[in-house]
Amino acid sequence: MGRLETSDKESVHLVENEIQARIDNIFSNLERLEILSSKEPPNKRQNAKLRVDQLKYDVQHLQTALRNFQHRRYIREQQERQREELLARTFTTNDSDTTIPIDETLQFNESLQNAHRGMDDLIGSGTNILQGLRDQRVTLKGTHKKILDVANMLGLSNTVMRLIEKRAFQDKYFMIGGMILTCVIMFLVVQYLT
Repeated sequence: MGRLETSDKESVHLVENEIQARIDNIFSNLERLEILSSKEPPNKRQNAKLRVDQLKYDVQHLQTALRNFQHRRYIREQQERQREELLARTFTTNDSDTTIPIDETLQFNESLQNAHRGMDDLIGSGTNILQGLRDQRVTLKGTHKKILDVANMLGLSNTVMRLIEKRAFQDKYFMIGGMILTCVIMFLVVQYLT
């Protein structure tokens, strides 16, 4: 970002593209890191998830800083262009027959400025919608992972419950067999002692 502030007009686009590519790469690495953090042992999982979320938050701040810089650069370039157009315009004296259609020109200029503002608003809302969709994607991926974790836990719980029921069933037969064996031994002891 520091290199972006000090770069000249010709290389600023290259630096911006490089930063955007790195941010996209970081986002993809964070998604992989989030998957890996869900595979951590349960006692380390929460700490790993917290670190991944902090990294995502930091990268989103970098993305916002890049967008702000691009917006400032766009406004600065537009102002320079308008200044150059104004300085390059040649002014001549008016003939006596010349009339200036100022109302039409003023309306045309206002219409152009309104259209320009409308396009800027449209681009801004499109950027916000795109960012919202990215945030929703991240949220949905997290929710999907949580649902998979719960499903895995439920599957494990069903398996454990079946094993407990099977063990209880076997224990009942061992108990009945032990009671019968004890009764037989007591009966034999009574028979031999009397």
